Amino acid sequence: MTSRKTSQSMKAATAAKKLGIYLPAAPQEFQEATITRTELMEMQANPPEWLADLRRNGPHPRSIVAARLGISISGLNRNGYADPLTTEEINDIRREEPKWLVIERQVAQEVKAEDERIAKEARLKAEKAARRAKREER
Repeated sequence: MTSRKTSQSMKAATAAKKLGIYLPAAPQEFQEATITRTELMEMQANPPEWLADLRRNGPHPRSIVAARLGISISGLNRNGYADPLTTEEINDIRREEPKWLVIERQVAQEVKAEDERIAKEARLKAEKAARRAKREER
């Protein structure tokens, strides 16, 4: 049996997500293409002009908007931002720093702190179980 090396491919939506871009803003040729892993890696290493421009100016997908504002996607939705935003629109929100943004950032920090506490607790529990198992082996 011989193994043949084939290149993995993905839909444009998957590639757009991996590139951090809003698919409807990409060129039609990209939207309709099947992208190979090699092509994706090449785009990441040497982005074509349209990709660099999209990353720089947007419109950006909600995941990128949320990350740039330091909040969750749910926080965007709760405050009426369901659509993609441009870099300029994101910067305007950051400059204005509305009350909802301050609140959502605080919520995001609290969630992060809770996630870290839970992870630490799980780590300690696993370490304790490992020590117990090691003692029982003796």
